[in-house]
Amino acid sequence: MDNSYLLIFALLLGSLAATVPVFMALFFTGLVGLVWVVGLDPQIVIEVLYRSMDKFALIVVLFFVLCGNIMTTGTIVQKLIKTANVLVGFLPGGLAMAGVLACGFFGAISGSTVATVVAIGGFMIPALMENDYDEEFSIGIMTTAPILGVVIPPSIAMILYAMVSNDSLEALFLTGFIPGILIMIAMSLYAWFFCRRQGVKTKPRPSLAEVMATLRESVWALLLPVLIFGGIYSGLFTANEAAVVACFYAFFVEICIHRDMRLGDVKKVIVSSAVTSATLLVIVAGASVFGEYLTFQQIPDKIANAVVANIQSPWVFLLAVNILLLIIGMFMDIISATLILTPIFLPLLHKFGIDTMHFGLLMTVNLGIGYCTPPLGVSLYISGAVADRDLLYVSRAVLPFLLIQIAILMVLTFWPDLVLFLPRLIYGYGG
Repeated sequence: MDNSYLLIFALLLGSLAATVPVFMALFFTGLVGLVWVVGLDPQIVIEVLYRSMDKFALIVVLFFVLCGNIMTTGTIVQKLIKTANVLVGFLPGGLAMAGVLACGFFGAISGSTVATVVAIGGFMIPALMENDYDEEFSIGIMTTAPILGVVIPPSIAMILYAMVSNDSLEALFLTGFIPGILIMIAMSLYAWFFCRRQGVKTKPRPSLAEVMATLRESVWALLLPVLIFGGIYSGLFTANEAAVVACFYAFFVEICIHRDMRLGDVKKVIVSSAVTSATLLVIVAGASVFGEYLTFQQIPDKIANAVVANIQSPWVFLLAVNILLLIIGMFMDIISATLILTPIFLPLLHKFGIDTMHFGLLMTVNLGIGYCTPPLGVSLYISGAVADRDLLYVSRAVLPFLLIQIAILMVLTFWPDLVLFLPRLIYGYGG
């Protein structure tokens, strides 16, 4: 490999190891590569930055972030948890199952794992321990279940992947439903067996009247994911428009119906969402400069040719990529990794005949697992702060649930028809 390539990648890895902010490490490494190695005019970088921000698809990120913040400020989250609890709370391990189900409900609106850990895990971990659930089990299940925030659509990671790969966002969203349901079922079954063996006390089965009362109380919250997906897949509006509609709906419900959010809270929620969105956008900008360097040097094609020369089987390639992405997820957040790695992997997918939407789902699940792997798994630190436990304890607690998710990942890897079933059914997708 050319020494200049090694120097640029050493500069990037060194910057990240020195805890330079990700967007700055990507931007300055890309700038050095474009100006010093490629020899471009530095003013070209300004055009690259502008192009990276001038994308309509990024609007959807802002509004789904805003929608998630509205929910956590009001009481929609509590109503979703209450609904999940009345549906499965009476089973052995029912409260833990309710937490998993609530993560699925919340993930179907927020699109973020971190938001799901904060909103659901911050509430459910203490609740589980107060109800005599094993502490390690409680921390483990409520740290790992929030992966549903990026697997079940709308997913911010999938939005950025679609932006780079040019896949249909609506069709890509569909790939997340079956994997999300599989994760919920597998984790709930584990909770059932574990809690039954531990002899955790079960709650009495709620009466039909209690169930109906809870559903009536939560109906406005439950209608939010129905509005999002019903609108998208009925053709009433696009994914971008669905995000805007969801925000207005959430504001209306919290201010006018639930009356749990004051008008004074609106400004705070909008400002907080703008700061979060700006953080994502500067990472997109920095990654675009580094991506431009990769494109000029044709590095993705060179990597593709080198890999194809040494690996002939697409299944071996996917297994190797899974291992690589699981390792990368330990050290890099899902947004940065998606923006950096997708342009590198796309040429390889074409050479091996792998469907880009299938791979997008695999990348999302892989990097989503990274939220729960040390040393940089954000979810570990959030749950550790909630339970007042150190990183080693939380890392040990999540291990059985990570094994479950990795087993499901392997099923999804080698059964692409399962992942692509809904896109083919709804859109006649022929990938």
